Amino acid sequence: METAPEPTTEHPVFTRVKAMPSPWREHFPKNQAEAEAWKPITRRGALASRVLVVARTRIEGAWSAYCDAVPGRNHDYEQAAVLQHGDKVPESVARYLFPEFLGVPYT
Repeated sequence: METAPEPTTEHPVFTRVKAMPSPWREHFPKNQAEAEAWKPITRRGALASRVLVVARTRIEGAWSAYCDAVPGRNHDYEQAAVLQHGDKVPESVARYLFPEFLGVPYT
């Protein structure tokens, strides 16, 4: 007895990403295989030597930015803590600080 193949439906995130402008369309995953190998883009900016703002793309085709105080000794190491414990930056401020994310939804 044969069973009918299950209908394939694409996840809404993949559909949304396919409609994004380039180069973001190439960055975000458009299928399950790409999602398994996907790596985020992280950018940072120092508002002062001890205040760091870090932005990171998210797998669902969006990005977020966070701000926090840091010791100011090595921003390469301190940015991970900002992503984990920092306060989310309002979208208007984040877009001003990181204009390179134009065309990507902020979440």
